[in-house]
Amino acid sequence: MNKEQARKRIEALSREIDRHNYQYYVNSNPSISDFEFDKLLAELVSLEKQFPEFLHPGSPSQRVGGEVTKQFKTVRHRYPMMSLGNTYSEEELRDFDERVRKIIDGREVEYVCELKFDGVAIGLRYVDGIFVQAVTRGDGVQGDDVTANVRTIRSIPLKLHGKDFPDDFEIRGEILLHHKSFEKINAERVEIGEPPFANPRNCASGTLKLQDSAEVAKRNLDCFLYSIYGSNSGFHSHYESLKKAKDWGFKVSSHMARCKGLDAVFEFINEWDKGRSALTFDIDGVVIKVNDYRQQEELGYTSKSPRWAISYKYKAASASTRLNAVTYQVGRTGAITPVANLEPVQLAGTVVKRASVHNADQVKKLDLHTGDTVFVEKGGEVIPKITGVDLKKRLKDSVPVNFIERCPECNAILIRNDGEAQHYCPNENGCPPQIKGKMQHFTSRKAMNLEGLGSETIELFYEAGLAGNIADLYDLRKEDMVKLERMGSKSADNIIEGLENSKSVPFERVLYAIGIRYVGDTVAKKLAFHFKNIDSLMSATAGELLEAPEIGEKIASSVMAFFSESKNREIISRLRSKGLQFAIDETNRKPAGVKLKGLTIVVTGTLEKFKRDEVKDVIEANGGKAGSSVSSKTSYVVAGSDPGANKIDKAKELKVKIISEDDFIRLING
Repeated sequence: MNKEQARKRIEALSREIDRHNYQYYVNSNPSISDFEFDKLLAELVSLEKQFPEFLHPGSPSQRVGGEVTKQFKTVRHRYPMMSLGNTYSEEELRDFDERVRKIIDGREVEYVCELKFDGVAIGLRYVDGIFVQAVTRGDGVQGDDVTANVRTIRSIPLKLHGKDFPDDFEIRGEILLHHKSFEKINAERVEIGEPPFANPRNCASGTLKLQDSAEVAKRNLDCFLYSIYGSNSGFHSHYESLKKAKDWGFKVSSHMARCKGLDAVFEFINEWDKGRSALTFDIDGVVIKVNDYRQQEELGYTSKSPRWAISYKYKAASASTRLNAVTYQVGRTGAITPVANLEPVQLAGTVVKRASVHNADQVKKLDLHTGDTVFVEKGGEVIPKITGVDLKKRLKDSVPVNFIERCPECNAILIRNDGEAQHYCPNENGCPPQIKGKMQHFTSRKAMNLEGLGSETIELFYEAGLAGNIADLYDLRKEDMVKLERMGSKSADNIIEGLENSKSVPFERVLYAIGIRYVGDTVAKKLAFHFKNIDSLMSATAGELLEAPEIGEKIASSVMAFFSESKNREIISRLRSKGLQFAIDETNRKPAGVKLKGLTIVVTGTLEKFKRDEVKDVIEANGGKAGSSVSSKTSYVVAGSDPGANKIDKAKELKVKIISEDDFIRLING
């Protein structure tokens, strides 16, 4: 394929992928399968690597992430990002309407009612139809530049449709997480021993500040847009501008209405107070805006908020019921979670029997007593939580709930690490829920993917004494399995075959499967490719672990603690003797060159010709080592645009040579 053919094919693929993205993420109407979509995207990425001169910022390939941002640059808003005044009652809303009519001399006023999304406010800037910057609300005057992370959100267009958009404008909206995505993220966090996020809003906010945009891309953030700034496009009303924004490719909620008079506004508010439980995302109210732009100008602003808009906040769905008891769950990593067992009560369309109490601090803060009448809330929370106690109804002989000191399963004394909210059972190799949980994790799809070895089967083997740890699974014999209830000859054969096949599972997945706290599948991959084999990882010092990409002190400490346990090392030895993969398979990897042999190179800032993951591959392909922090062993620091000040200062202090991207290219070209 020559350059002209490549250019045309890249343009055609970009248009087609953009169209499919719009159909799927904005219109919720996919036109091709995921497999077909992935093939188109793979072809585009491949062509852009072959012909990098045709890669542009608006390419759909830029959504996969990979850029690492150590520090988020502070940016001053071109238009202050004000907050809205809140109202909680019909009377307060009537007062707002009266103030509006008074300022515009009693003229007819039309309102636009929109859902108030419970997410993270964002401002997006477009120049010549291309997405160029995303800035968080911050303090309203300035916020953080999160462009690299926001670029991964597929409902946000990188290139606008049509040609009638302004040359340079900003559009604002709310980034949020749908309930299914939130539940998946929390399940994964619990799986690796991290505390779950309290609600989708907190999770979305935390995701926007992740340093690795590739991780952001995996979390399926979504974004609804709701106001345009600096357009000079001749719009006469807010409603008209949002209709046009939808034509340009923005995701604008269809749940909005023009309302003449407060009766129509109240009708919209009441409709969505009942209907919000059916939404796939959280809202906490309705935003009411004056529709006419000329009237908005007349109304103006206070120092904090526009006079032409207000939000009506719903009261969180709440109910009161009796607290029967607080019980405690033990997770795979030993984390102890207190759970309130309640007298069943109707709340937001479901019957609630249990509620989260999170940790010991929360138990103490609520001052819970067994038999208390407690208030349970679902507002902004997927899992109901206790928000308070009705002290007037407290029984005189009630007993305070004191957080347990010993594990409810194995009676080990609980520990609580400095700076952490959760208590843990340290008896990881002798506590039944931890033992079974580790085996269930080991056999899961993202780990060893052992079909037939689900939670019920693991429970069966554990209770029968056939398996007490993950290594024991490879000693299972058919004649022992078929003696158990619900275990036939065919099922036993499938398990034996699955265990044999799992011996070809690559090292990075085996490392994830063994269940080190804080080591999820992404971290396991980074550790595996950095250390190459289990022996190097087991013998690594804290400093060497911190040299690995994206590995912080918490993960480094956890890895060292895991391998310091003789029982864990024994299990690794047994698994290795069974033939599991404990080293990266180098047979399909290209032999390294020698132009950077013996050199450790640290990259900081954004490079023009390489993505972050690509430049690491280039360094290693040429025999060098890609460092993540500057030390006396660093040979060069490659500085792109917006380099990290700490790395530059450290390089100067240690007299490490700082080179440009062009210098780096000259190095690898010899």
